[in-house]
Amino acid sequence: MPWSQKTVVVPIDFSGESEKAIRTALELVQDPENIHCVHVLLPLEGISPGLLLGKVSDEKREQAAREHLAEYLAEKHFIGLTTDVLFGSPGTKVAEYADRVAADLIIISTHGFHGVKRLVLGSVAERVIRHAHCSALVLRRNDAE
Repeated sequence: MPWSQKTVVVPIDFSGESEKAIRTALELVQDPENIHCVHVLLPLEGISPGLLLGKVSDEKREQAAREHLAEYLAEKHFIGLTTDVLFGSPGTKVAEYADRVAADLIIISTHGFHGVKRLVLGSVAERVIRHAHCSALVLRRNDAE
């Protein structure tokens, strides 16, 4: 099967590097519906003030994230892409989503952190690579430190 017909997953964090990853996917895939842009929300702690006061819920957060994702893509003139919002650990959720949609490739940007900063922040890209059952293309961020 030619690359133009394959399924590509692109995790989105709303940075300029997300735009670069989508553009890379669009260069590889002919049908934008085969590009799955996903944003992963971290779960709220049970003692989070917003949860305790009843002002924040996963449903509200998911709706806000879906709206923001649609606005982000429209602003960048990306039309026809498949989108989803997930909850959990970003690295594992992206890999699980890629399995679910039988993705051929994941395109993800890396922060390019090193040393203590990388140890503290962890690496979503590294987790995706470790857990994904398909190939991953890791794009180095232009703003890496």
